[in-house]
Amino acid sequence: MLLSLTLILCIVLPPMAEAQSGKVNFTGSWALNEGKSTMGDNPRMGGGDFIAKQDGNILSVERSRTNRNGETMKTTMTYTLDGKESINTSPRGDSKSVAQWSSDGKSLTISTARSFEMNGETVNMKTVEVWSLTDPKTVTIQYSSSTPNGERKMTMVYDKK
Repeated sequence: MLLSLTLILCIVLPPMAEAQSGKVNFTGSWALNEGKSTMGDNPRMGGGDFIAKQDGNILSVERSRTNRNGETMKTTMTYTLDGKESINTSPRGDSKSVAQWSSDGKSLTISTARSFEMNGETVNMKTVEVWSLTDPKTVTIQYSSSTPNGERKMTMVYDKK
């Protein structure tokens, strides 16, 4: 009897604790809805389908994008959701990100700084993504970036697959 009760508590309590935290969960397979998104003049720079896995204080995001040569590229970024810095490595170098929940737990802001070499010069880039679950089947990401070439803003809407 005690073993059965212990097993039930181990299975039931973690999801209940997550639900009671009041924070949205972005776990799922998401497809870009270009018709609802505002991508600006270069849609290749953003978007792309992704798979999110959120477990406790970790959010892992695997993105698929098509490069200029038509090849599909996959990258995985992992963020801690406790306000501590996360470091991710990509083909363009390391990026440092901090993810913070809004006070109501309904949106997540991911601020990222990255430096990389391009054409013999060091380029510094800062991005801010604000993730929100519009409804159980829709994620909206407000994206802004700051580079030496200027600022860029996009709104990307994703539908759950």
